[in-house]
Amino acid sequence: MNDAPPPVYADSLDIPVLLRDAPARRPYPQWRTAPHKPWDTPAAFPASNGWYAPTTTWREIIKAATEVGRDVTPNLQQVPQLARGELVARISPLYAYLGLHDVTPKHPLPHSAGRRLTLNAVYEYGTERTAKNALGYRLGMTMAEWACRSLMGLGQTWHLEDGGPDPALADAFKDPARRLPDLWGLHEAENAYWLIEAKGGNVGKTTLKDGWKQLSEGSKILHAYAHRRILVGAAVQPQGDLCLTIDHNQHPGQPPLNTVGVSPAPTIPDSAEDHLGASDDALMGTARAQMLVYLALRSALPSQLRTIALSADRTTRRRRREGITTPLERDDATRALRADARGAVGSLDDEQTLREGARRLGLDDFLSCRIPGTEVHLGMSRRLFAACAQLHYEDRMIAERTPGLRAEDQYLTEEPADEEAAEERRRSQRHIFREQQEEARPRVRRLVRQAYEQGADREWSDLLPDNQEPRLDLNDHPDLLEAATPETYLALRQDDLPYRRR
Repeated sequence: MNDAPPPVYADSLDIPVLLRDAPARRPYPQWRTAPHKPWDTPAAFPASNGWYAPTTTWREIIKAATEVGRDVTPNLQQVPQLARGELVARISPLYAYLGLHDVTPKHPLPHSAGRRLTLNAVYEYGTERTAKNALGYRLGMTMAEWACRSLMGLGQTWHLEDGGPDPALADAFKDPARRLPDLWGLHEAENAYWLIEAKGGNVGKTTLKDGWKQLSEGSKILHAYAHRRILVGAAVQPQGDLCLTIDHNQHPGQPPLNTVGVSPAPTIPDSAEDHLGASDDALMGTARAQMLVYLALRSALPSQLRTIALSADRTTRRRRREGITTPLERDDATRALRADARGAVGSLDDEQTLREGARRLGLDDFLSCRIPGTEVHLGMSRRLFAACAQLHYEDRMIAERTPGLRAEDQYLTEEPADEEAAEERRRSQRHIFREQQEEARPRVRRLVRQAYEQGADREWSDLLPDNQEPRLDLNDHPDLLEAATPETYLALRQDDLPYRRR
């Protein structure tokens, strides 16, 4: 029920959020002293401005970190193992420089976690400015993704540099002379596009005003369509809490485009994974969003892979009111089925018989791997893996036709180019790749759908290199905090949470 209090998990934390109409001064120290309202509009934009204090999980934040940012997979066609490094780059700054501390606000809310994120001592006293800037970028992008998708129900976000929602406006959105916002998405309930700019770190009014100008420039291009401008400032200072400012306004206009033939396509918000069976656009968007994870799994050593038993009934993991993922502490069906399977088939040594027995009991097996350099485990279902494999193959064919995109096309004997000229060349290569993706989209969409439908009946040995058949893990792991969506899996070690100040 919507009025039910959010459950508090081992990694729960509260994030102060201030909604307002335009950039203003940093709200110090109001994140601690102002009366906060509970976040009572799940998957929707709140009806009024002011201070809110939603409760979320560290798992939900890490999920956002792995999925937001530029799609680098065109450059990983021949070196998929580099996907693991990209995932490390997205996750590690958050672990390196953030900590948790206990907080008793002046106006506490019932059912809050009483914990907030802050900067740790290494960041405060030992970190160089360039490293702080790197955290600011990653923190800003992660928290913008979390706020827009987990809190407010936006669909999949896309990098605006790839052309935006309307192919007729692509050249304007790709213009390097324009300073544009970071992301865009489609909010189904509002029936409007969202333009999103992310700022993170020691965010002040000057930085936010700069972001507002970027959003205004994007509005000039998208003015014919109904859209909302969203500026997310993830502000964190020494001895302070991480708090978000969300500056926003709306523009009327035409409704969003029909998604047919648009690349990347706006997917159904709320949760695209709830609609994979009915929407080809939702399937394509989800497969594209999970491509980094797919490449990390595909390139892992056999000893690093295992399959995780989850309930085959996806309705147990539909979007919950607190975010995109469902902590498995709440998924009673999976926990009960695992226990039944351990009693019925857990002693079997034959892997095929073990899997068949687990399926008969109502379990599905998701491929999973710990990302080297982190304690985060990521994974996905068999049918989503099959869909990603087909999409990856089609991308490889396009990459081979895109001059200079592949690593082997680069020549070390060339003189180092001016960085601006080099970036312009890389941008041009990405645009050529995206245009070819859009041209091939109708054909690829059919093939990805076919792969997804057939994937449920395929064995992992058919999908993985070298005919690997990872061991099915039926155990509960008390040291792991597990979470899942209908088609993806995430877990992290409980003792690997950000350092908690006592």
